[in-house]
Amino acid sequence: MTDFAATKALFQMPDGVIYLDGNSLGPLPKAAPARMDAAMRDEWGELLITGWNKAGWMAQPAKLGDRIARLIGAETGHVVLGDTLSIKVYQALASALEMVPDRRVILSDSGNFPSDLYMAEGLIKTLGKGHELRVVAPEEVEVNITDEVAVLMITEVDYRTGRLHDMARLTRKAHEVGAITVWDLAHTAGATAVDVSGAGADFAVGCTYKYLNGGPGAPAFIYVAPRHADAARPALSGWLGHEAPFAFEASYRAGPGIERMRVGTPPVLAMAALESALDIWDMTTMDAVRARSTQLTELFIDRVEAACPMLELASPRDPAMRGSQVSFRFADGYAAIQALIARGVIGDFRAPDIMRFGFTPLYLDHADVEAAAAIIAEVMQKRLWDAPEYKTRARVT
Repeated sequence: MTDFAATKALFQMPDGVIYLDGNSLGPLPKAAPARMDAAMRDEWGELLITGWNKAGWMAQPAKLGDRIARLIGAETGHVVLGDTLSIKVYQALASALEMVPDRRVILSDSGNFPSDLYMAEGLIKTLGKGHELRVVAPEEVEVNITDEVAVLMITEVDYRTGRLHDMARLTRKAHEVGAITVWDLAHTAGATAVDVSGAGADFAVGCTYKYLNGGPGAPAFIYVAPRHADAARPALSGWLGHEAPFAFEASYRAGPGIERMRVGTPPVLAMAALESALDIWDMTTMDAVRARSTQLTELFIDRVEAACPMLELASPRDPAMRGSQVSFRFADGYAAIQALIARGVIGDFRAPDIMRFGFTPLYLDHADVEAAAAIIAEVMQKRLWDAPEYKTRARVT
């Protein structure tokens, strides 16, 4: 049994705040400042460049990758960290397309995160081979997996509604028609009990600053299935993906396995912060987190719907069909979220009308949910959101 009271005590949270936005940026692990201070003072400060060997900086991307592998059901030695999620999407998609050279369709859905679609559009223009990005409704993905499709590129959990795709079923259908799969786990890793190996996923990518609590700008990760690890050609052939990076050869030779998906110099200080977060994840399992998450989201929906009939549930009602977030539709959703933030309940807004709330059991409990629902009820019933100061949109929503 996971002691969630113990994990909650390991995060820093401002007084008077109920944080329901860990699906966008996780809070600070209390141990992270000391870990980063040690990385700066004792490692960078004292070891200088020798830290790459003596402090193990060069091995960090693979070591942390193995720790994340446990949370996404991946095999050891097949996840590596570095760069941003958009870069990892580009890498995975480019490699996947090369594996199916006689096809031109990339299939995705309208619930995918826009950056993934943008990266696909850019890659298509760069390749100049007539590829097509075909975007369908989330409910229509399966019927559109045909023998035209080269790559199925899907974000498992819809960033707006929390709708959860069936990775195993869609991957199986893709493989039946000879397509390759690329799964974005940005709202999955640390939120649901995913099993990329069991589902047969070909590639998976994700970020570490949301549910994994690695901090703003924390590095992304990429997974390559063992059957592809030594065959996938890295489109971004950076020097640390070279078979012998310190031989400084004039031409590129891809490194072995997942190492070839490394690109540039790893973000050592950011990875130090992530280490502190993963220490907390070592105290639990994804099955325990998922069970607790379901309890919290069910309670939240029950309380909010009972008190706020003006809010329309945008997330699937069946907990098995949604991730670890709950979204409601409301025409003045932006103003409502700002009014909630002013009263200590932090969620976020996604255009055009989504009020979005994330649930991370590592630091949220039933009392937090009850208190948040009561504040939401007050803001909505009394129309406290209907004030000019809540309606001017900031750059980040």
